[in-house]
Amino acid sequence: MAAEGGGVGAGGIRLVTPYLDTSAEELSFAIGLPARPALAVTRLELRGVSVELRLLGASHQVFAGPVAETLACLPGEPGGGPPRAVERDIAGWRYRFGSRVHRHAPEAFAAEAERLRRTTAERPGALCGVFPGSPDAITALAARREADVIIWQTWHAYPGTGQIVETRTRLEGP
Repeated sequence: MAAEGGGVGAGGIRLVTPYLDTSAEELSFAIGLPARPALAVTRLELRGVSVELRLLGASHQVFAGPVAETLACLPGEPGGGPPRAVERDIAGWRYRFGSRVHRHAPEAFAAEAERLRRTTAERPGALCGVFPGSPDAITALAARREADVIIWQTWHAYPGTGQIVETRTRLEGP
């Protein structure tokens, strides 16, 4: 894992860069983009499949097998928020992406952000970045393999709007 800035603290990597996305509506989704500059990277080998979790100042990228998934605030892209569902066949693999935007009152939001920081800090194959200004401004990623399926989840927490964007992706092997 590589990180710029503040290093690893309790509950995640303390980032020293401002985050670029501040609400779910600013996010754009793309498959196939090249690697963007990352604030932190975790590389995993999940039974023969290389997975790279990339924490961006503008959210995340995941590279797994033939897939390059980006959910981020992309310059020049319209945003509009994450799609509810995407299904594709990519190089013989079945790709399924789903997302939900949860809205929380301030106390519930803080408790959920704390839970995400804690659970991803303790989980192998996970990465959590904490942005300046609030311990609840986080982006977290986690990946695992179950039989022929690579699964990754991400969480993007926006304290200003009380939103937590949760994604879940399944990549089923040929």
